[in-house]
Amino acid sequence: MLERALNAKAKRSARYHEGSCLSDLSFCEYDDIFIGCMENNEPVMQVMPCNGDHAMDEDGKFRWTLKDVMRASLGVVGESALGVTEKVVCTRGRLCVLKRFRMVGIKRARFERRVKRLAAIGQCCDYIVPMKGYLYSKRFKFVVCDYYPMGSLYDLLIGAREHGHTPLTWRKRLKIILHIAKAISFIHSQSSTKERSMIINVHGNLKTSNIMIDVDFNAYVSNFGFTQLAIEACDIGQQRRSPSPHYQPPTLHEPSSQKNDIYHFGIIVLDILGGAKALESIEWDFERKEEVKDEKCDFFEFPFEVKDRGKVFMVWNMALACTNRTREARPSIENILMHLSK
Repeated sequence: MLERALNAKAKRSARYHEGSCLSDLSFCEYDDIFIGCMENNEPVMQVMPCNGDHAMDEDGKFRWTLKDVMRASLGVVGESALGVTEKVVCTRGRLCVLKRFRMVGIKRARFERRVKRLAAIGQCCDYIVPMKGYLYSKRFKFVVCDYYPMGSLYDLLIGAREHGHTPLTWRKRLKIILHIAKAISFIHSQSSTKERSMIINVHGNLKTSNIMIDVDFNAYVSNFGFTQLAIEACDIGQQRRSPSPHYQPPTLHEPSSQKNDIYHFGIIVLDILGGAKALESIEWDFERKEEVKDEKCDFFEFPFEVKDRGKVFMVWNMALACTNRTREARPSIENILMHLSK
């Protein structure tokens, strides 16, 4: 695997084209410009650990440099309005994910403070993807996170719908929903006081592509606080992943807040339950919702036993409450967890 990374050929995102101002190039395509990051033939841009000694060598120094990152890239695996995600091989052949930001509007010292604070918070929760390291240079700004071979929740749902993969069972879906709720609860429990103009009790970018899944179908929320590190590129808004390719839920024009997080949690839950049809139920009237309860239409993407019927419909009703267009009417995450844990 490491040999493959060191000898990787240049890769391009399918959406990249010549002349684009929104490059989705992999790091391995930047070999010709690395000279700008060198001094006396020695690499000067080091990737810094967020916390702990997991990336230190025997001398207690962090040896992974920008040059190492460029050599280790296996290519782009995802992109969003915030930036590009790459899979890389780091020390001892371990796979990691590198989140490279398109535009960062804060200076190095503030960026470093925010990354370290977000990393410290994330490491205290079992359901948040931990950040391992970061780099801030003139050309590149990125963070390094754990890699999950199962991919994202988006990948799992699309794999079953479009590629014939085995659909998730009700129990696995409920487990994923509960883990996401626990991550949000932890984030929302943080202090509401701004820390040096930084808000730490809001996620700000919840969606299925930011929910990572491990081999045991545990869920981990990623990109916590990333909207406070980078600026979204509004001119690629159309490229952002919709929860379902067949339906776009109503867009909220709200600032980031806990109630906004709850709305997007509801969108995620509806997508988990039934994809486009469940998302459309946000705008259904009472009669159409009753048809689902009376089992007069094919709605859910999974079979369930009679004993689970009450729980399934409770989760659906909870998701609809989360997507209420009136902010004050949306439930708190504590109330959501109380119902999910029954």
